[in-house]
Amino acid sequence: MAKQTKPTSPRKAAPRRKAAPKTAAPQAPEYTVPDTLSFSATFDTYPAGKYGHKELGLSEDQVIGMYRNMLLQRRFEERAAQMYGKQKIAGFLHLCIGQEAISTGTATAIQIGKDSVITAYRDHGHALALGMSANAGMAEMFGKVGGCSKGKGGSMHFFDKENGLFGGHGIVGAHVPVGVGMAFAHKYKEDGGVAIAFYGDGAAGQGAVHEAANLMSIYELPAILVVENNQYAMGTAVHRAFGQTEFSHWAASYDVRGSVADGMDVFAVVKAMQDAAAHAREFRPTMMEIRTYRYRGHSMSDPQKYRTKEELEAKKNEDPIIRLKAYILNHKITDEKTLDAIDEDVKDEIMAAVEFAEKSPEPDLDAIYDDIYDTRDYPFLA
Repeated sequence: MAKQTKPTSPRKAAPRRKAAPKTAAPQAPEYTVPDTLSFSATFDTYPAGKYGHKELGLSEDQVIGMYRNMLLQRRFEERAAQMYGKQKIAGFLHLCIGQEAISTGTATAIQIGKDSVITAYRDHGHALALGMSANAGMAEMFGKVGGCSKGKGGSMHFFDKENGLFGGHGIVGAHVPVGVGMAFAHKYKEDGGVAIAFYGDGAAGQGAVHEAANLMSIYELPAILVVENNQYAMGTAVHRAFGQTEFSHWAASYDVRGSVADGMDVFAVVKAMQDAAAHAREFRPTMMEIRTYRYRGHSMSDPQKYRTKEELEAKKNEDPIIRLKAYILNHKITDEKTLDAIDEDVKDEIMAAVEFAEKSPEPDLDAIYDDIYDTRDYPFLA
Protein backbone atom coordinates (compact mmCIF):
# COMPACT_ATOMS: atom_id res chain seq x y z
CA MET A 1 0.00 0.00 0.00
CA ALA A 2 1.28 3.43 -0.86
CA LYS A 3 2.14 5.67 2.05
CA GLN A 4 -0.82 7.83 3.07
CA THR A 5 -0.48 11.50 4.02
CA LYS A 6 -2.35 12.29 7.20
CA PRO A 7 -4.72 15.27 7.12
CA THR A 8 -3.77 18.49 8.88
CA SER A 9 -5.80 21.37 10.24
CA PRO A 10 -5.22 24.78 8.64
CA ARG A 11 -4.63 26.19 12.13
CA LYS A 12 -2.61 23.44 13.79
CA ALA A 13 -0.16 21.06 12.21
CA ALA A 14 -0.66 17.35 12.75
CA PRO A 15 1.58 15.87 15.48
CA ARG A 16 4.80 14.28 14.24
CA ARG A 17 4.83 10.52 14.56
CA LYS A 18 7.51 7.92 14.18
CA ALA A 19 7.96 7.21 10.49
CA ALA A 20 6.99 3.77 9.28
CA PRO A 21 9.66 1.66 7.53
CA LYS A 22 9.86 2.48 3.83
CA THR A 23 8.59 -0.20 1.52
CA ALA A 24 8.48 -0.43 -2.23
CA ALA A 25 5.28 0.79 -3.81
CA PRO A 26 3.14 -2.11 -5.02
CA GLN A 27 3.00 -2.74 -8.71
CA ALA A 28 -0.19 -1.72 -10.47
CA PRO A 29 -2.25 -4.76 -11.52
CA GLU A 30 -2.30 -5.83 -15.12
CA TYR A 31 -5.72 -4.88 -16.44
CA THR A 32 -5.98 -7.55 -19.06
CA VAL A 33 -8.97 -9.87 -19.45
CA PRO A 34 -8.16 -13.45 -18.38
CA ASP A 35 -9.39 -16.49 -20.22
CA THR A 36 -11.47 -17.48 -17.19
CA LEU A 37 -12.51 -15.68 -14.05
CA SER A 38 -13.99 -17.23 -10.91
CA PHE A 39 -14.63 -16.21 -7.36
CA SER A 40 -15.25 -17.93 -4.02
CA ALA A 41 -15.65 -16.63 -0.49
CA THR A 42 -16.52 -17.83 2.98
CA PHE A 43 -18.37 -15.94 5.70
CA ASP A 44 -18.46 -16.39 9.46
CA THR A 45 -21.83 -17.42 10.87
CA TYR A 46 -23.15 -17.19 14.41
CA PRO A 47 -26.37 -19.21 14.75
CA ALA A 48 -28.66 -19.28 17.77
CA GLY A 49 -28.06 -21.89 20.45
CA LYS A 50 -24.41 -22.49 19.57
CA TYR A 51 -22.75 -20.45 22.31
CA GLY A 52 -22.97 -20.38 26.09
CA HIS A 53 -21.75 -17.87 28.62
CA LYS A 54 -18.74 -19.86 29.82
CA GLU A 55 -17.09 -20.23 26.43
CA LEU A 56 -17.62 -16.50 25.83
CA GLY A 57 -15.83 -15.66 29.07
CA LEU A 58 -18.94 -14.28 30.77
CA SER A 59 -19.65 -14.67 34.48
CA GLU A 60 -23.05 -15.54 35.88
CA ASP A 61 -23.34 -11.99 37.20
CA GLN A 62 -22.74 -10.66 33.70
CA VAL A 63 -25.47 -12.90 32.33
CA ILE A 64 -27.90 -11.58 34.94
CA GLY A 65 -26.80 -8.05 34.05
CA MET A 66 -27.48 -8.71 30.39
CA TYR A 67 -30.95 -9.99 31.22
CA ARG A 68 -31.68 -6.90 33.30
CA ASN A 69 -30.44 -4.58 30.58
CA MET A 70 -32.61 -6.23 27.93
CA LEU A 71 -35.61 -5.94 30.25
CA LEU A 72 -34.73 -2.30 30.89
CA GLN A 73 -34.89 -1.60 27.15
CA ARG A 74 -38.18 -3.48 26.76
CA ARG A 75 -39.93 -1.77 29.68
CA PHE A 76 -38.50 1.62 28.72
CA GLU A 77 -39.97 1.37 25.24
CA GLU A 78 -43.30 -0.04 26.38
CA ARG A 79 -43.68 2.96 28.67
CA ALA A 80 -42.46 5.33 25.94
CA ALA A 81 -45.20 4.02 23.64
CA GLN A 82 -47.75 4.72 26.38
CA MET A 83 -46.39 8.24 26.90
CA TYR A 84 -46.55 8.85 23.15
CA GLY A 85 -50.21 7.90 23.22
CA LYS A 86 -50.72 10.45 26.00
CA GLN A 87 -48.96 13.08 23.84
CA LYS A 88 -46.16 13.46 26.36
CA ILE A 89 -43.74 12.56 23.56
CA ALA A 90 -44.00 14.41 20.26
CA GLY A 91 -42.53 13.89 16.82
CA PHE A 92 -41.40 10.40 15.84
CA LEU A 93 -40.94 7.31 17.96
CA HIS A 94 -39.22 4.20 16.58
CA LEU A 95 -39.16 1.25 18.97
CA CYS A 96 -36.64 -1.59 19.00
CA ILE A 97 -38.86 -4.08 20.87
CA GLY A 98 -37.56 -7.50 19.82
CA GLN A 99 -34.09 -6.26 18.92
CA GLU A 100 -32.66 -5.92 22.45
CA ALA A 101 -30.12 -8.71 22.04
CA ILE A 102 -28.23 -6.69 19.43
CA SER A 103 -27.55 -3.68 21.64
CA THR A 104 -26.91 -5.69 24.81
CA GLY A 105 -24.70 -8.22 23.03
CA THR A 106 -22.66 -5.45 21.43
CA ALA A 107 -22.19 -3.53 24.67
CA THR A 108 -21.06 -6.75 26.37
CA ALA A 109 -18.44 -7.45 23.70
CA ILE A 110 -16.80 -4.05 23.23
CA GLN A 111 -14.87 -1.62 25.41
CA ILE A 112 -17.44 0.99 26.38
CA GLY A 113 -16.01 4.50 26.36
CA LYS A 114 -12.98 3.49 24.33
CA ASP A 115 -14.92 2.24 21.32
CA SER A 116 -17.42 4.34 19.37
CA VAL A 117 -20.99 3.48 18.38
CA ILE A 118 -23.23 5.33 15.95
CA THR A 119 -26.70 4.33 14.84
CA ALA A 120 -29.85 5.48 13.11
CA TYR A 121 -33.08 6.69 14.71
CA ARG A 122 -33.95 3.35 16.40
CA ASP A 123 -31.44 4.27 19.07
CA HIS A 124 -32.98 3.86 22.55
CA GLY A 125 -31.72 0.30 23.03
CA HIS A 126 -28.14 1.11 22.08
CA ALA A 127 -28.12 4.06 24.46
CA LEU A 128 -29.42 2.08 27.44
CA ALA A 129 -27.11 -0.85 26.68
CA LEU A 130 -24.05 1.42 26.67
CA GLY A 131 -24.98 2.88 30.04
CA MET A 132 -27.26 5.86 29.50
CA SER A 133 -29.69 6.27 32.38
CA ALA A 134 -33.40 5.76 31.84
CA ASN A 135 -33.85 9.27 33.29
CA ALA A 136 -31.71 10.88 30.58
CA GLY A 137 -33.41 8.90 27.84
CA MET A 138 -36.98 9.52 28.94
CA ALA A 139 -36.39 13.22 29.60
CA GLU A 140 -34.94 13.59 26.12
CA MET A 141 -38.06 12.17 24.54
CA PHE A 142 -40.15 14.54 26.69
CA GLY A 143 -38.07 17.44 25.31
CA LYS A 144 -36.70 18.40 28.72
CA VAL A 145 -33.31 19.79 29.76
CA GLY A 146 -32.61 16.66 31.83
CA GLY A 147 -32.38 14.68 28.60
CA CYS A 148 -29.19 13.32 27.10
CA SER A 149 -29.30 16.00 24.36
CA LYS A 150 -30.78 18.66 26.64
CA GLY A 151 -34.22 18.08 25.19
CA LYS A 152 -33.25 19.25 21.70
CA GLY A 153 -32.81 15.91 19.98
CA GLY A 154 -35.82 13.87 20.96
CA SER A 155 -36.27 10.17 20.27
CA MET A 156 -34.13 10.07 17.13
CA HIS A 157 -31.08 11.91 18.46
CA PHE A 158 -29.83 10.28 21.64
CA PHE A 159 -26.19 11.17 22.34
CA ASP A 160 -23.82 10.06 25.08
CA LYS A 161 -20.19 10.99 24.47
CA GLU A 162 -18.98 9.54 27.80
CA ASN A 163 -20.20 6.08 26.84
CA GLY A 164 -19.18 6.40 23.20
CA LEU A 165 -22.62 6.85 21.61
CA PHE A 166 -22.43 9.44 18.84
CA GLY A 167 -26.11 9.44 17.77
CA GLY A 168 -29.06 8.72 16.95
CA HIS A 169 -29.36 10.08 13.36
CA GLY A 170 -32.51 10.76 11.37
CA ILE A 171 -31.30 10.71 7.75
CA VAL A 172 -31.38 7.13 6.46
CA GLY A 173 -27.86 5.81 5.92
CA ALA A 174 -26.17 9.21 6.20
CA HIS A 175 -24.55 8.42 9.54
CA VAL A 176 -22.62 5.40 8.22
CA PRO A 177 -19.87 7.53 6.58
CA VAL A 178 -19.62 9.39 9.90
CA GLY A 179 -19.01 6.04 11.59
CA VAL A 180 -16.24 5.24 9.12
CA GLY A 181 -14.80 8.69 9.78
CA MET A 182 -14.77 7.85 13.49
CA ALA A 183 -12.86 4.68 12.66
CA PHE A 184 -10.36 6.80 10.74
CA ALA A 185 -9.99 9.00 13.84
CA HIS A 186 -9.29 5.96 16.01
CA LYS A 187 -6.58 4.83 13.61
CA TYR A 188 -5.13 8.32 13.27
CA LYS A 189 -5.00 8.82 17.03
CA GLU A 190 -3.60 5.31 17.56
CA ASP A 191 -5.92 4.88 20.55
CA GLY A 192 -6.88 1.26 19.87
CA GLY A 193 -10.57 2.08 19.53
CA VAL A 194 -13.11 0.52 17.19
CA ALA A 195 -16.05 2.27 15.52
CA ILE A 196 -19.34 0.41 14.99
CA ALA A 197 -22.03 1.80 12.70
CA PHE A 198 -25.52 0.27 12.86
CA TYR A 199 -28.10 0.75 10.13
CA GLY A 200 -31.31 -0.93 9.02
CA ASP A 201 -31.91 -3.21 6.06
CA GLY A 202 -33.71 -0.38 4.27
CA ALA A 203 -30.61 1.80 4.57
CA ALA A 204 -28.44 -0.92 3.05
CA GLY A 205 -29.43 0.33 -0.39
CA GLN A 206 -28.22 3.86 0.23
CA GLY A 207 -25.15 4.86 -1.76
CA ALA A 208 -23.51 6.46 1.26
CA VAL A 209 -23.28 3.04 2.94
CA HIS A 210 -21.38 1.59 0.00
CA GLU A 211 -19.07 4.58 -0.30
CA ALA A 212 -18.27 4.19 3.39
CA ALA A 213 -17.64 0.45 3.02
CA ASN A 214 -15.26 1.11 0.16
CA LEU A 215 -13.32 3.71 2.16
CA MET A 216 -12.96 1.53 5.25
CA SER A 217 -11.49 -1.16 3.01
CA ILE A 218 -9.06 1.17 1.22
CA TYR A 219 -7.79 2.72 4.46
CA GLU A 220 -7.86 -0.53 6.47
CA LEU A 221 -9.88 1.04 9.27
CA PRO A 222 -10.97 -0.39 12.64
CA ALA A 223 -14.61 -0.32 11.54
CA ILE A 224 -17.61 -2.63 11.82
CA LEU A 225 -20.65 -1.91 9.65
CA VAL A 226 -23.72 -3.70 10.98
CA VAL A 227 -27.03 -4.03 9.17
CA GLU A 228 -29.81 -4.77 11.67
CA ASN A 229 -31.97 -6.81 9.32
CA ASN A 230 -35.44 -6.77 10.87
CA GLN A 231 -36.78 -7.92 7.48
CA TYR A 232 -39.11 -5.06 6.58
CA ALA A 233 -37.40 -1.65 6.45
CA MET A 234 -40.33 0.80 6.71
CA GLY A 235 -42.72 -1.83 5.37
CA THR A 236 -41.12 -3.40 2.31
CA ALA A 237 -39.85 -6.97 2.72
CA VAL A 238 -36.14 -7.44 2.03
CA HIS A 239 -36.71 -9.87 -0.85
CA ARG A 240 -38.77 -7.23 -2.65
CA ALA A 241 -36.08 -4.54 -2.31
CA PHE A 242 -32.76 -6.29 -2.96
CA GLY A 243 -31.40 -8.63 -5.59
CA GLN A 244 -28.82 -9.95 -3.11
CA THR A 245 -30.57 -10.51 0.22
CA GLU A 246 -27.56 -12.09 1.91
CA PHE A 247 -26.15 -8.82 3.18
CA SER A 248 -23.01 -10.46 4.53
CA HIS A 249 -22.09 -11.38 0.95
CA TRP A 250 -21.74 -7.71 0.09
CA ALA A 251 -18.51 -7.69 2.09
CA ALA A 252 -16.80 -9.55 -0.72
CA SER A 253 -17.34 -6.59 -3.03
CA TYR A 254 -15.13 -4.48 -0.79
CA ASP A 255 -12.60 -7.18 0.12
CA VAL A 256 -13.48 -7.07 3.83
CA ARG A 257 -14.59 -9.71 6.29
CA GLY A 258 -18.28 -10.68 6.18
CA SER A 259 -20.39 -12.33 8.87
CA VAL A 260 -23.99 -13.03 9.84
CA ALA A 261 -25.41 -13.54 13.34
CA ASP A 262 -28.76 -14.47 14.82
CA GLY A 263 -29.95 -11.33 16.57
CA MET A 264 -32.55 -13.20 18.62
CA ASP A 265 -29.80 -14.89 20.65
CA VAL A 266 -27.72 -12.50 22.74
CA PHE A 267 -24.82 -14.96 23.03
CA ALA A 268 -24.58 -15.24 19.24
CA VAL A 269 -24.34 -11.45 19.06
CA VAL A 270 -21.68 -11.33 21.79
CA LYS A 271 -19.53 -13.87 19.95
CA ALA A 272 -19.99 -12.15 16.58
CA MET A 273 -19.01 -8.80 18.07
CA GLN A 274 -16.08 -10.20 20.03
CA ASP A 275 -14.63 -11.61 16.82
CA ALA A 276 -15.39 -8.50 14.74
CA ALA A 277 -13.86 -6.19 17.36
CA ALA A 278 -10.72 -8.32 17.56
CA HIS A 279 -10.37 -8.16 13.77
CA ALA A 280 -11.02 -4.41 13.75
CA ARG A 281 -8.25 -3.78 16.28
CA GLU A 282 -5.95 -5.39 13.71
CA PHE A 283 -7.34 -2.96 11.10
CA ARG A 284 -9.44 -5.62 9.40
CA PRO A 285 -12.94 -4.18 8.94
CA THR A 286 -16.12 -6.25 8.91
CA MET A 287 -19.51 -5.96 7.22
CA MET A 288 -21.92 -7.81 9.50
CA GLU A 289 -25.56 -8.73 9.13
CA ILE A 290 -27.57 -9.37 12.29
CA ARG A 291 -30.92 -11.00 11.59
CA THR A 292 -33.58 -9.85 13.99
CA TYR A 293 -37.28 -9.01 14.20
CA ARG A 294 -39.18 -6.02 15.56
CA TYR A 295 -42.48 -6.73 17.26
CA ARG A 296 -43.83 -3.22 16.80
CA GLY A 297 -44.30 -1.15 13.66
CA HIS A 298 -41.62 0.88 11.95
CA SER A 299 -42.88 3.85 13.94
CA MET A 300 -45.92 4.59 16.05
CA SER A 301 -47.93 5.50 12.94
CA ASP A 302 -47.28 2.19 11.18
CA PRO A 303 -50.43 0.03 10.72
CA GLN A 304 -48.24 -3.01 9.86
CA LYS A 305 -50.42 -4.22 7.00
CA TYR A 306 -47.40 -5.73 5.26
CA ARG A 307 -47.24 -8.75 7.61
CA THR A 308 -49.78 -11.15 9.02
CA LYS A 309 -50.79 -11.57 12.65
CA GLU A 310 -49.86 -15.25 12.34
CA GLU A 311 -46.30 -14.35 11.36
CA LEU A 312 -45.98 -11.93 14.24
CA GLU A 313 -47.27 -14.47 16.78
CA ALA A 314 -44.93 -17.16 15.46
CA LYS A 315 -41.95 -14.84 15.77
CA LYS A 316 -42.74 -14.15 19.41
CA ASN A 317 -41.50 -17.66 20.15
CA GLU A 318 -38.02 -16.35 19.29
CA ASP A 319 -38.19 -13.42 21.73
CA PRO A 320 -34.57 -12.79 22.84
CA ILE A 321 -35.58 -11.97 26.41
CA ILE A 322 -37.62 -15.16 26.79
CA ARG A 323 -34.74 -17.11 25.23
CA LEU A 324 -32.22 -15.69 27.72
CA LYS A 325 -34.58 -16.27 30.64
CA ALA A 326 -34.92 -19.92 29.64
CA TYR A 327 -31.14 -20.22 29.39
CA ILE A 328 -30.68 -18.75 32.87
CA LEU A 329 -33.21 -21.11 34.41
CA ASN A 330 -31.96 -24.19 32.52
CA HIS A 331 -28.38 -23.51 33.63
CA LYS A 332 -29.52 -22.78 37.20
CA ILE A 333 -27.82 -19.39 37.22
CA THR A 334 -30.68 -18.11 39.36
CA ASP A 335 -34.34 -18.88 40.00
CA GLU A 336 -37.57 -17.51 38.58
CA LYS A 337 -38.38 -15.60 41.77
CA THR A 338 -35.16 -13.61 41.40
CA LEU A 339 -35.88 -12.89 37.75
CA ASP A 340 -39.37 -11.69 38.62
CA ALA A 341 -37.85 -9.39 41.24
CA ILE A 342 -35.50 -7.98 38.61
CA ASP A 343 -38.46 -7.22 36.37
CA GLU A 344 -40.26 -5.41 39.18
CA ASP A 345 -37.14 -3.41 39.94
CA VAL A 346 -36.82 -2.43 36.28
CA LYS A 347 -40.47 -1.34 36.15
CA ASP A 348 -39.89 0.86 39.20
CA GLU A 349 -36.84 2.40 37.52
CA ILE A 350 -38.83 3.23 34.41
CA MET A 351 -41.68 4.78 36.37
CA ALA A 352 -39.12 6.89 38.23
CA ALA A 353 -37.72 7.95 34.85
CA VAL A 354 -41.17 9.10 33.72
CA GLU A 355 -41.54 11.12 36.92
CA PHE A 356 -38.07 12.61 36.38
CA ALA A 357 -39.00 13.58 32.82
CA GLU A 358 -42.26 15.15 33.95
CA LYS A 359 -40.50 17.30 36.56
CA SER A 360 -37.50 18.26 34.44
CA PRO A 361 -37.85 21.84 33.09
CA GLU A 362 -38.20 22.66 29.42
CA PRO A 363 -35.21 24.24 27.64
CA ASP A 364 -34.95 27.98 27.98
CA LEU A 365 -35.62 29.89 24.78
CA ASP A 366 -32.29 31.70 25.18
CA ALA A 367 -30.51 28.34 24.73
CA ILE A 368 -32.00 27.71 21.29
CA TYR A 369 -28.64 28.11 19.50
CA ASP A 370 -26.43 26.57 22.21
CA ASP A 371 -24.47 23.51 21.08
CA ILE A 372 -25.34 24.29 17.45
CA TYR A 373 -23.09 27.17 16.39
CA ASP A 374 -19.56 27.77 17.61
CA THR A 375 -19.97 31.55 17.26
CA ARG A 376 -21.38 33.01 20.45
CA ASP A 377 -23.00 36.20 19.13
CA TYR A 378 -24.60 34.62 16.03
CA PRO A 379 -24.12 37.78 13.91
CA PHE A 380 -25.30 35.98 10.79
CA LEU A 381 -28.73 35.52 12.38
CA ALA A 382 -29.27 39.18 13.17
